[in-house]
Amino acid sequence: MARRRAPGVPHDTAAFDISFDGRPVRALPGQTIAAALWGAGVVAWRTTRVGGRPRGAFCGIGQCYDCLATVNGEPNRRACLVAARPGDAVTTQEGNGRAGLAV
Repeated sequence: MARRRAPGVPHDTAAFDISFDGRPVRALPGQTIAAALWGAGVVAWRTTRVGGRPRGAFCGIGQCYDCLATVNGEPNRRACLVAARPGDAVTTQEGNGRAGLAV
């Protein structure tokens, strides 16, 4: 069975890899990081500051901040808004992602 392409993606567009917590994830040009993670079966990429509960995309339009992830070492990126690029390194964000910020 042939794989179907995402709507709006040209037929000559090649998939590429990003990584999530060190494992490869396939993505298509134009996909957000959240869409690529969903496609790979990953539904959570952040834990809450209190209780460590898993979070992923909730609203999908950048309003709720549940989809925060660390992308290429930069915390607090909204995965539903950030376009995936070849070689992106996405890691699970713990809590509110204070890495690199003055506390």
